Amino acid sequence: MSPPEPLASALADLDALEASGLAAFRQAETAEAVEGVRIEFLGQKQGRVRAAQERLKVLEPPDKRPYGQRFNTVKQALEAAWDAARARAERPDRAPSRGIDVTLPGHRPKLGHRHPLTQTADELVDLFGRFGFAVARGPEVEDVRHNFEALNIPPSHPARDPLDNFYLPGGMMLRSQTSTVQIRVMERQPPPVRVIAIGRVYRPDTVDATHSFMFHQIEGLMVDRGVTMADLKTLLRLFAQSYLGHDVKVRFRPSFFPFTEPSVEVDMHWHGGDRWVEMGGAGMVDPNVFRAVGYNPDEVTGFAFGLGIERLCMRRHGIDDIRLLYQNDTRFLAQF
Repeated sequence: MSPPEPLASALADLDALEASGLAAFRQAETAEAVEGVRIEFLGQKQGRVRAAQERLKVLEPPDKRPYGQRFNTVKQALEAAWDAARARAERPDRAPSRGIDVTLPGHRPKLGHRHPLTQTADELVDLFGRFGFAVARGPEVEDVRHNFEALNIPPSHPARDPLDNFYLPGGMMLRSQTSTVQIRVMERQPPPVRVIAIGRVYRPDTVDATHSFMFHQIEGLMVDRGVTMADLKTLLRLFAQSYLGHDVKVRFRPSFFPFTEPSVEVDMHWHGGDRWVEMGGAGMVDPNVFRAVGYNPDEVTGFAFGLGIERLCMRRHGIDDIRLLYQNDTRFLAQF
């Protein structure tokens, strides 16, 4: 029976085994070479790691534990080196670099651009700015006073029905119209007033080709001495021709809104055929609205209008379904 082997010598041999195995796996460049190194070091029958494991039998009992711990570390390191060498050998060869030919034309980068609704909103702000209207903005989360009460909409009016609005706790709601902004403007600014308000509004409408539960409006307000319905109709016709083209057909239908009197629905002729689509509502500001903000209706008159931005965008670009504007399909959006 051979005498027990010293622990220091056995550990030194494990260090040498690890170093030589790692170096061999690093140098192996082909799958065949990697497999040859694996057999030499990790072979189940005659591999050098298997031989190192057999040395546990000739160590003193107190030396078996530290040797076994070091052996496991060496084995795991060699197995990891084998996995890395195998992955490297199986990777397809990379094509040699050919450099850059500076005489060839470059590749045009793909740049993002603004959404068609954003483009439409910016164009409307610019157009009404040339008509002399400043831009005003207000919160999308509104109180009931600005959304209904100050606009002469009584508690019994169907427009305040919970099924037609997004009410929030604490007497707040998502605004159902940008008319709320005209109230805020008149509360802090004496006449004359000439502003537009632009932004998102929310109504629980059923989504179809021309309706959505969230959409964008542009609200216009003009208050001064001697403002008439003729001024309103002239402005809207001029706007429609400037934005949609001189051949656009616009009609005004008598209607009713609590915050305007008289009131009209403004329709625009759609793409061919006999189809008319509502562009928005308008009318002369009701005297009760002036009283709610501290204006004297005996001294000033004014008009207000609200137009749907999505429908203006659709009419201008020949889009027949509002849902296309919200599907984020880059094939569609890249056209604008």
